[in-house]
Amino acid sequence: MENNKDLYSETNQEWVTKMAAVCEEHSKIDNDLYSKYEVKRGLRDLSGQGVLTGLTEISEVRSYTLVDLDLVPCEGKLFYQGVDIEKIVEGFLNEERFGFEEVIYLLLFGSLPTGEQLQGLKDLMAEYRASLKPGFVRDIIMKAPSVDLMNTLGRSVLTLYSYDKRADDTSTENVLRQCLQLISMFPMFSVYGYQASSYFHEGSSFFIHAPKEEYSTAENILHMLRPDSNFTELEAKILDIALVLHAEHGGGNNSTFTNHVVSSSGTDTYSAVAASLGSLKGPKHGGANIKVSQMFLDMKKNISNWESEDEIRDYLNHILDKKAFDRLGLIYGMGHAVYSLSDPRANILKRFVKKLSEEKGQLEEFKLYSMVERLAPEVIGEKRKIYKGVSANVDFYSGLLYNMLEIPSELFTPIFAIARIAGWSAHRLEELINKGKIIRPAYKAVSSHKEYQPICERK
Repeated sequence: MENNKDLYSETNQEWVTKMAAVCEEHSKIDNDLYSKYEVKRGLRDLSGQGVLTGLTEISEVRSYTLVDLDLVPCEGKLFYQGVDIEKIVEGFLNEERFGFEEVIYLLLFGSLPTGEQLQGLKDLMAEYRASLKPGFVRDIIMKAPSVDLMNTLGRSVLTLYSYDKRADDTSTENVLRQCLQLISMFPMFSVYGYQASSYFHEGSSFFIHAPKEEYSTAENILHMLRPDSNFTELEAKILDIALVLHAEHGGGNNSTFTNHVVSSSGTDTYSAVAASLGSLKGPKHGGANIKVSQMFLDMKKNISNWESEDEIRDYLNHILDKKAFDRLGLIYGMGHAVYSLSDPRANILKRFVKKLSEEKGQLEEFKLYSMVERLAPEVIGEKRKIYKGVSANVDFYSGLLYNMLEIPSELFTPIFAIARIAGWSAHRLEELINKGKIIRPAYKAVSSHKEYQPICERK
């Protein structure tokens, strides 16, 4: 259906349009009231520091260091269960193996696995992948394909509730089992959802490749996605690194906090994960790398010389002035709610994106991204009042990476979800094990009191 007129009569649609304007008018809150009542909008202060709402051992995002009792911005650091993410990546690359499965184990169980423990997890994940019934793929994924694959993912997760005899059991053992199944099946939900959507909405060829038991998560994504199932070792390893870097990012990010909030109510795993997926779908969260890719496509159409600093600077100024791209005034991929001087994930990813761009013959495009990364903070600093540093975030390079891997943009956010389900699972377990109170922050009511009137007296 192309528009709302297909759903409603013209008269009813006019009523909805009229009342939407009423909603706009009566739902606006004076911005000065947020300062008056010391409300931290977005649960953050002006420097980007989050309001403390909980404790976690799962990960730490560090952007400030304490110097003489003052918080001073520092290079960004990210720790999974106390282990530096840079050391994790360095470790599995030195041993020439894939790292995402190791990170899943670390996040869920709090320590780096032995070889035997890691193999046990891989075997279990392979068994769970193989347990996805053909009927589920046919009836749930193929029969109602969605153009937005996050919708497909959410629907698949919620439908699994009906297949689970212990769906509402929130014991640690059962929730762990449910989470491991979801971690294992997310790549299949995503890739098969894409295949079905492409077939029904675009008329492309339809094919299904079953996952291979011996493949890592990254290898299986490329194997299932590509018609010929072929990929290079470098492609699989760089996708694996992207999954590692997206797997977890503290309890305060929007989708993980959503998981904590929903889990605190005592609801089932499928509902909690579906809620997180709804959060991640948003362009301010998981959809940001798509906006970065779209911004660069527009940039390349509007500048004649990719090596001209002046042209690029002018384009970035036009974006900030709401005269270019989507006219919202945002340079996508720049800045982060927590990091100031640097995002360690972006730094790691950049090194490998460069290597892949050399293999793919796309070094010029990588250089364009690098120049924008260098110039954007300067342009933003000239135009805007900045309370903390601005640097490239992980979304800045991930879209370029996925494009070079020939991953369609429809799968950008689902791949984020394939990685982040590991972190969501760890946080759900932590929330349930610690048996905290239901999360219920306060909102200050600022409406004026009104007298009730009988309907005959209302105007």
